[in-house]
Amino acid sequence: MLSRVLLTLIILLASTSHASAQLSSEQKIAKDKGLELYNQLKAISAVPFLTVAAEAGDHEAQYFLAESLRTKNHYMTTEARHWYEAAASQGDLYAMIQLGRNKNDICEIKNDCPTNQTKSIDWLNQARDLAKPKADNGDAEAMYVMYELTLENEWLEKSASAGFALAQYWMAVGYKQGNGFSLPWKRTETTEKWFKASAEGGYPKSMMEYAAILYEKSDLNGFRHWNEKAALAGYATTVYGYGSDLAHEPDTYGFPLDIIKGYALIYSLKELDGGGGLQPRVESKLPKIAAKMTPEQIMEAEEFARKWKATHPPLSFFPDKLSR
Repeated sequence: MLSRVLLTLIILLASTSHASAQLSSEQKIAKDKGLELYNQLKAISAVPFLTVAAEAGDHEAQYFLAESLRTKNHYMTTEARHWYEAAASQGDLYAMIQLGRNKNDICEIKNDCPTNQTKSIDWLNQARDLAKPKADNGDAEAMYVMYELTLENEWLEKSASAGFALAQYWMAVGYKQGNGFSLPWKRTETTEKWFKASAEGGYPKSMMEYAAILYEKSDLNGFRHWNEKAALAGYATTVYGYGSDLAHEPDTYGFPLDIIKGYALIYSLKELDGGGGLQPRVESKLPKIAAKMTPEQIMEAEEFARKWKATHPPLSFFPDKLSR
């Protein structure tokens, strides 16, 4: 118990000392680029950019650098643990959870972990000690963290009811998979309710789930609305579908033909350079659209793509923050 109290004090002092730390403009640019690459499922490319901000003390960069290193190596390396611990020491609850959940630490495999290394259970207990008061005080994200720590659905529902879009998404997924109500129509209503709430809260994966529900109800206007919203948010998978629909390749959902914009959106996905596995589909789709265009239209579309990139959020697959 004493060790937990000491750990709490250390974390609180560290997080307080870093609370006012500011990144330079160059460090902020590096962090943003690193997060962009990470969200495009290009963890290896993200590492050097995130390292710049992580070394400057930014706990979010430290966390995602650790995630990138663990993803790259498929296990918890010494370097990944270092950055998780750096983030956790600043009160990053997600870093504590990952340290607590870790079952594949290289030092455990080699049987040479430092004797003073904090145990997994201590990190989980520490996360709970920090998250619980925040959750009890109405913090919706802290409620979700409590769900991740306890797997108690009560916390997930509290978080969703408090407006946390990710919790709303997982509530909907749970009901969609058959959890909760035994009456099919009631389960369907509740699934739709939570996907709609999450979509309205700005979560692109829920936008597409809700769009699919509306399509099944023959609400094509609603489907097109949420499809476009997800694309505008930068959800790469939807950008591909939306671009294809606008170019009528194929014309399935009744979008008005806009071949310039359609080609531009598919063209913009080339920057993913293999991230997320969309590259083969992009390379297959672009020639089909180009076959219906003049050279001048293609040039106009490429310019449209450049302007789109400058005025919209970066492309992203919106991976779960707590990767497995």
